[in-house]
Amino acid sequence: MNELKGVHHVTAITSSAEENYQFFTYVLGMRLVKKTVNQDDIRTYHLFFADDTGSPGTDMTFFDFPGIPKGSHGTNEISKTSFRVPSDAALDYWVKRFDRLEVKHTGIKEQFGKKTLSFVDFDDQHYQLISDENNSGVASGTPWQKGPVPLEYAITGLGPIFIRIANFDAFKELLEKVMLFKEIAQEDSFHLFEVGEGGNGAQIIVEHNTVLPQARQGFGTVHHVAFRVEDRGVLEEWINRLPRFGLQTSGYVDRFFFESLYARVAPQILFELATDGPGFMGDEPYETLGEKLSLPPFLEGRREQIERMVRPIDTVRSTKEFVKE
Repeated sequence: MNELKGVHHVTAITSSAEENYQFFTYVLGMRLVKKTVNQDDIRTYHLFFADDTGSPGTDMTFFDFPGIPKGSHGTNEISKTSFRVPSDAALDYWVKRFDRLEVKHTGIKEQFGKKTLSFVDFDDQHYQLISDENNSGVASGTPWQKGPVPLEYAITGLGPIFIRIANFDAFKELLEKVMLFKEIAQEDSFHLFEVGEGGNGAQIIVEHNTVLPQARQGFGTVHHVAFRVEDRGVLEEWINRLPRFGLQTSGYVDRFFFESLYARVAPQILFELATDGPGFMGDEPYETLGEKLSLPPFLEGRREQIERMVRPIDTVRSTKEFVKE
C-alpha cells in the first residue's frame, strides 16, 4: 500500500474573501495562486494561497459561503493550521511583524521540540508558525519571491495540522490502521502522528479533549484537511481501501487542479486525499497567477453567469512592488 506523502492543503471558511485576501497577501506574505469558485456552490469564492508556484503541501484555501454564521471552536474539529518558516530566527521576525500589524499572537512557545508562534486572524481562525530549524522529512516549498516578507523569514508551506477529538482511542485506531500514520510522541493531552517521510510537512497533532463543547462549523473554522498522494493510480488504491474499513467516501472526484477522494473520519472531521498534480500552473502564466477568475473546463461555459454571481475582487499584484520589511 502506498503511504500518504504528507499534508496537501487545508480548506477553511472565511466571513470575507476580500479581508481574507488582504490578510494572506499583505500580512502573511503568501501568494494567491488561484481565484476560483467552489465547484459544488458556484456562488462561493474559493481562494488558494500557497508558495511561489502553488506546490502541493503549501496551500491554505478558503470558501466564503454567503450568509454562513460564525463557527465556534470546541472538540471534534480540525482546530489549528501550521505554516512552516525556515528557522527559529524567523519566529523572532514574525513576533515583531505581528506586533506592528496588530495581529493577536501568543509569543514564541515550544512543542515536541519545535519552536512555534500561534496567532489568529479577523475571524478567530487559529494558526501557528512552526520553525523548520531542526526539521527533517518532507521538503517544504519556495516562498513567494515578490511578496512583502523577506525570503529568509517567509512562509514556505504547511506544517502539522491540529485536530481536537473527544473519542481519542477510536481516532488513533483510524489514523494508525486505516490511514497508516504512526504515533511518535506525546506531551500531556497532545499526541504527535506522522506519515511517509515525516517531519513538519507530514504530521498531525491530535489533542484528546472531552471538556470543551462540540465545535460548530462556520466562518473562522476549518472545513477539511487534504493529504497528498502521488497520482491517480495511488488514489485508486485508497478509493478501494477505505470502504473495507467501513468508511463511506465520495468516490473519485476530479477537481481539475488535482484529483480527490473525500471521507468523513470522525464527527465534523472531513479528510480528503488529493493528487500532487496537475497543479495550478496550467491555465495561467506564472507572473499573473490568481489575478483572473479561473474556472475548470466544465464551468467555463457558465463564466458570464458566475461572474455576475460573485462580486469582483481586485487581486492584481504583478504591477505592484512590495517593500520587504
